[in-house]
Amino acid sequence: MAGLTAAIDLAAHGIRVVVIERCALPGGKMREVEVDGRYIDAGPTVLTLRGIFEELFDQAGARLEDYVEMRPTPVLARHAWSAGERLDLFADVKATEAAIARLAGPSEGRRFAAFCREAARIYRTLERPFLRSERPSILRLTRAVGWRHLADLWGIRPFTTLWRALGGHFRDPRLRQLFGRYATYCGSSPFESPATLMLVAHVEQQGVWLVEGGMQRLAQALERLARARGVEFRYGNTVTNLATVAGRVGGVQLADGTGLYADAVVYNGDLNALAAGQLGAAASRAVPKSPRSARSLSAITWSMVARTNGFPLERHNVFFSRDYGEEFESLRKGELPADPTVYVCAQDRPRHCADEAAAATSERLLCLVNAPAIGGSTAHGERALAACESNAFAVLQRCGLHVERRTSGTHRTAPHDFDRLFPGSGGALYGSASHGWRSSFARPGSTSRLPGLYLAGGGVHPGPGIPMTALSGRLAAAAVLAAR
Repeated sequence: MAGLTAAIDLAAHGIRVVVIERCALPGGKMREVEVDGRYIDAGPTVLTLRGIFEELFDQAGARLEDYVEMRPTPVLARHAWSAGERLDLFADVKATEAAIARLAGPSEGRRFAAFCREAARIYRTLERPFLRSERPSILRLTRAVGWRHLADLWGIRPFTTLWRALGGHFRDPRLRQLFGRYATYCGSSPFESPATLMLVAHVEQQGVWLVEGGMQRLAQALERLARARGVEFRYGNTVTNLATVAGRVGGVQLADGTGLYADAVVYNGDLNALAAGQLGAAASRAVPKSPRSARSLSAITWSMVARTNGFPLERHNVFFSRDYGEEFESLRKGELPADPTVYVCAQDRPRHCADEAAAATSERLLCLVNAPAIGGSTAHGERALAACESNAFAVLQRCGLHVERRTSGTHRTAPHDFDRLFPGSGGALYGSASHGWRSSFARPGSTSRLPGLYLAGGGVHPGPGIPMTALSGRLAAAAVLAAR
């Protein structure tokens, strides 16, 4: 995603751009897998902050709606704790407030309204001076906010954990668990992440968009725009070395021995691959090494075509574990939780989400549980993965969802698979975890220690997620242009 947005911005400024991609399609982690002849989203499943992409297309002289079809979803997600405990979050804040009041009482509905006001205030404080800043620091952020508004900066609550802050907002433990899940959007634990992540609530309330035909269509739309602006794509090619000339990047060498000269290189892979020397000795000194303990979460996913019954699925569904603290303690120890929280994306919904006749039809499902990023190790053998699968689907059954699974109709991806897909990651899907207030300032910015090498992707500022990685690509392009 970051490579595509960087390419579009650079080409729109008349720069000749070549995109090197070792896969056969664009999108990176925005991927899909084929099961029984049907394609299923196997990475991100929704788009937020659509305006970032409208702005990208507009500045490239195009319109987003001419390239890809999207529609907003009125139901953000359906949540369940048991067969009789369910809660929908809506794009309409008042509708969500009423739903919370029905589940947990009117006082919790009012507390949700206060929670939303704080989330909006945090987002407004950080949007321009932090999210869209090339390399923020505490001093730069303070200057950008202004000395007169230091109270607003303190109000982002960087020194309070998300879990603790949610305890101040909600009395019902189910709501604390639900909104604590926002930490996992960046591969982190609500028990260690700053309360600043409450801003995710405000982001979702600005609109959650479904991409017609699946998320891969968005990546293809960006590719088409890039090609229309003159970008050249070379798929199935792997970069093995960054060539340097007089102490700066001078191009890349490919696995087939081909060399390409370049004035600048934007790197959109895992930063640990650079630090480990996978692209040469010079590149290994371009970024700091990140300890294994700093990795974000990985996942185990099951992409399948199956029949379901017993639970009225929406497009996005979350089935919670009984004990969130125990679940994240297992993850912290590098273990697979015995009672995991399970996310289910029913890609063929919601057009028949309330129609029980849909149960007679096989539908596309992506089921996901969080897992520790220990790709490359043998800690999660087949027996442990099979136990995790059994435990995950037991959670679904406890909440009333029955899935008729077939081995031939299921594609599993585990941390070691993600490690192979994304070299250097160890299976981590979001770069470094957002634990502690310093984590937000620890991510590298667009420029590296090696002149001519620029960084983009979920591992750099402003962080993971489709909109943030798109911004990182735009920030990298801006840095390239500023250096010319």
